[in-house]
Amino acid sequence: MHLILTGATGLVGSGVLDAMIKMKDVTKISILSRRPVPMAEDAKDPRINVIIHNDFAKYDKSILDQLRGARGCVWALGISQTQVSKEDYVKITKDYALAAGEAFSDLARENEPFNFVYVSGHGATQEPGRFSAIFARVKGETEIALAELRKKHPFLHTSSARPAVVDASAHEAIQPYIPTRPLAYRMLAPVLLKPVQVGLPSLHSPTQPLGRFLTEMAMGKHAVGPAQDIAMIGELPIYENSAIRRLIGLDLK
Repeated sequence: MHLILTGATGLVGSGVLDAMIKMKDVTKISILSRRPVPMAEDAKDPRINVIIHNDFAKYDKSILDQLRGARGCVWALGISQTQVSKEDYVKITKDYALAAGEAFSDLARENEPFNFVYVSGHGATQEPGRFSAIFARVKGETEIALAELRKKHPFLHTSSARPAVVDASAHEAIQPYIPTRPLAYRMLAPVLLKPVQVGLPSLHSPTQPLGRFLTEMAMGKHAVGPAQDIAMIGELPIYENSAIRRLIGLDLK
């Protein structure tokens, strides 16, 4: 199966790329990126095609022609709200995802739906309060808009996954490629991760199983109805981190 990936140089995207490489059912991996992807270069995998794409708000014919035959996408492109202005955060988090969803709807067919998996985050909300963080508001707005996009394009199967405390500490394959975190984070992470793993496992998002789950979603797997930890906006399912863990079998270990 041909899959598309964005955000391949980021933490979640690196985990997804590793999962895609390891899955034999993935026959082609098209990576949309503004710059070369070291992990893809080092893999030397003939299935990988890195497409340098400078403007994620537009998809011309030359780009779409390279994506023909793709059946799904993991949209892991994103940035921390602390690194950019609010305007740029909205553009990167919401506008780019919607532009891609609209463009990729052209890849969907009645008997071959296209699975667009949006990597959201724990705390995203469609009902923000006065003190809701920017990321929570914007990601929630994006989920609503993706639900509308699914209504507009019935063969475009949009969905959202909300990982929480993303942890790559046990994922050796991606260690050389994940972005360098701020010093404060690197100092606190070893202290904070263990209590989350032990005391709040429903919030723990290890990158190896997370990458596998997101890849399988893009392949059309894990399509389930509403549950306590899977909300629905119309036909769009939103998988909380506890649902991700449950469906991938983490809580059985």
